[in-house]
Amino acid sequence: MDESEDVPKDFIELKSAKLSVDEVSELVVSPYCGAVSLFIGTTRNNFEGKKVIHLEYEAYTSMAETEIKKICRDVRQKWPSVKHIAVHHRLGVVPITEASVIIAVSSPHRAESLEAVMYCINTLKASVPIWKKEIYEDEYSWKENKECFWANSEK
Repeated sequence: MDESEDVPKDFIELKSAKLSVDEVSELVVSPYCGAVSLFIGTTRNNFEGKKVIHLEYEAYTSMAETEIKKICRDVRQKWPSVKHIAVHHRLGVVPITEASVIIAVSSPHRAESLEAVMYCINTLKASVPIWKKEIYEDEYSWKENKECFWANSEK
């Protein structure tokens, strides 16, 4: 395969079905890359002493996809050697231990893919209109990402 046939691609998906680490990581594999870095955000069973039953995510889907595309463009400017980027986020109910978000990045060397993955998740949490509702045993709470720029603009 000629490297021109393996053009950089972005794989962005927001869906209610269970996310697959294998599926997402396979999307970014390239024979020209020696590194695939992953971030997997999962639902934990507790928050500040409360027992979490599950999470629920909602999104402004078209705007969220547009914002994630911007993140991918930024990654390519900051780390030009990055080959493929995949960002899959689950919507709806996410049970304990299951993935809410999976991000995968391939690059020729590990430093770029590791840095790009961290940038992707931090920027996603700060700028993408996806909202999380934590369901506890006897109550629930909509959670605001502390990184979220619009949530902190009036404080």
